[in-house]
Amino acid sequence: MTRSLDEANRELSRIRDMPYGLARTQAAERQVRLVEAEGPDAARAYALCVLVESMVWGGEVERSYLPFTQLVRWYDERPELVDEADRYAMFWSFKWMVGHLGDFPTVPAAQIDATLDDMERRYALAGLGRDAVAYARFAWASRRGSADVEEAYRAWVATPRDDYSQCEVCDPGDRASHLFRTGRLAEGVRLVEETLATGATCATEPADMLSHLALAQLDLGQRDAAVRTHRRAVAALADATGAMAGARARRLVLLGRAGAVTRTVRAIEQDERLLVEGETPRERLDALLGVVAATAALLPEHAGQAVRLTRAPATTLAELHAWAVGEAEPLAAAFDLRNGTTAMTTELAEARATRPLDEPLDLDVVAVPGAGPTTTAGAGASARAVPDAVPTDAAPGDATSGESLLDRAERLVGEGRTEEAAQAYVAASAEAEAAGLLVDAGYAAAEAARCAQLLGDDDTATGLYAHAVARLRAGAADPVEVVPVLVAWAPAAAATGQLPAYLEAADAVRPVLETDGDDPPSGPEGAALAQRRADERQHALADLDDAAARALATLGGDDRTDEAAERAVRAAQAYAAVGAAGDAAHASWLAGRLHDARGRAEDAVTHLTAAVEGFGHARDRRTRAQAADDLVALLRRTGQDARAEDVLSALTR
Repeated sequence: MTRSLDEANRELSRIRDMPYGLARTQAAERQVRLVEAEGPDAARAYALCVLVESMVWGGEVERSYLPFTQLVRWYDERPELVDEADRYAMFWSFKWMVGHLGDFPTVPAAQIDATLDDMERRYALAGLGRDAVAYARFAWASRRGSADVEEAYRAWVATPRDDYSQCEVCDPGDRASHLFRTGRLAEGVRLVEETLATGATCATEPADMLSHLALAQLDLGQRDAAVRTHRRAVAALADATGAMAGARARRLVLLGRAGAVTRTVRAIEQDERLLVEGETPRERLDALLGVVAATAALLPEHAGQAVRLTRAPATTLAELHAWAVGEAEPLAAAFDLRNGTTAMTTELAEARATRPLDEPLDLDVVAVPGAGPTTTAGAGASARAVPDAVPTDAAPGDATSGESLLDRAERLVGEGRTEEAAQAYVAASAEAEAAGLLVDAGYAAAEAARCAQLLGDDDTATGLYAHAVARLRAGAADPVEVVPVLVAWAPAAAATGQLPAYLEAADAVRPVLETDGDDPPSGPEGAALAQRRADERQHALADLDDAAARALATLGGDDRTDEAAERAVRAAQAYAAVGAAGDAAHASWLAGRLHDARGRAEDAVTHLTAAVEGFGHARDRRTRAQAADDLVALLRRTGQDARAEDVLSALTR
């Protein structure tokens, strides 16, 4: 039976609520097929708009050009069936086509020029503003390295903004990027700082502009400012949307020039996927250029530094540099051939010529005194020295106002001054320990660790987490309350190679959680209290298994993957036993991905199906769709297309 327009629009709107990914794109494709086969025709423009949007932001820009042309043709043929919202989306999507198709060297320049000319013609006929067209012309000229890029830039910045302009944060970010690229560092710095002062954010900002700013400050000799900006950039990257290949590449360049060998290698390992399968060829080239520059700055002194990669054929820094250059050269040449310039080849040459700073940068968030690590039996070893006294540069509390060190730290966190907050928390921890308040000292150290973690300093974070857990256990803190600190520690421990110490500390807490605890009062209230305590311990045990599984999964290797899968399954079962449906679904999702990685398709389907169903019970539609990405991909890969279609259909009901 043919759907009504309301029914079709309702299903399409549900797809738009889904996160970008395979499930959303395939669900959108399914809707286009249904509308084309069964109608209603009034829903066709909306269906094509949803599909174009899904493909563009789901990493399939090249494929999006076909439904985009179908949308434009439909608008030309049946304008009465295209409402104002779809008309707006169609004109907006011209910007995506021009902006993103340039990221593929196989797309001819003539095609992009023609699309841009058609965009300008259509905008003029529709009486729309010219800012989007002016920006598109500048962005295309900048991508190509054209001789007229400065002229295009000046034309763009002189054009008034309108309803089709890019967001008000991206706009100054792109202007600053051009200023930095053309050597106008001080002007670019002023523009970025003015924009940051507004506090405005978007999907990619301020992470992108902060990564530019840090390098500009470094080139201007503003070392301390560059370090602070770098930390802000790393923190902002965690909240950004998309691959952010350019910003991540600039982070690598700063780390390499700073002489931070271990941090550089770790960052490359974490972003390895971008080196082999960037969402677009240009994003992959950006990532490769970052690695080339970062490794060039560390050679030849650190040529033998080990790297742990699973997809790039390199085991040392020197091998990685050579491989990245070899991969970047043909890509750069392909872009230059299409663009008719030598811009990318020149950029590669500049990356290969990158040199380190005369003096390395100190990137540690907290200045740690030279004390040895402090441990408690079963707490594991610290990854580095941890403070046992108030650092001399730690800001004291305000005696006049009565503000304590802890109050100061929490105020600084609220004000977004994370680095200063870390110092204050360390000082508060030392103050509490001096007073014999070990539990308070442990919690303050954990807060300092979290601040360091947010700023990308996993080395300091893992040492402080180890210090915090030792204090908490020595002070006989409730083991249920220790678990959140252990959970927060896990990713930092995995990133810094301290996972064995972490697992030792985490597993040392298990026996205490597995005991029955104190005898509760008698009667119904006592029974209820006993059940609540038992559920809390069960949930805490599940948290430990889940955190350990995720940490183990990041390291790879068959044995670690198998142990991670075992712990994830155990966590899912424990979460389900206490009614934590959402947590159980997350653990099942992890278990499914791990079984898939080991080639156990049947087990993977079982756990991924449980995850999708679990997120449905938890009414978490967005995460349900993300888990469905993995399930649909697996079902397609194993020839179970009918089941995949059933999953996609269920997502829009």
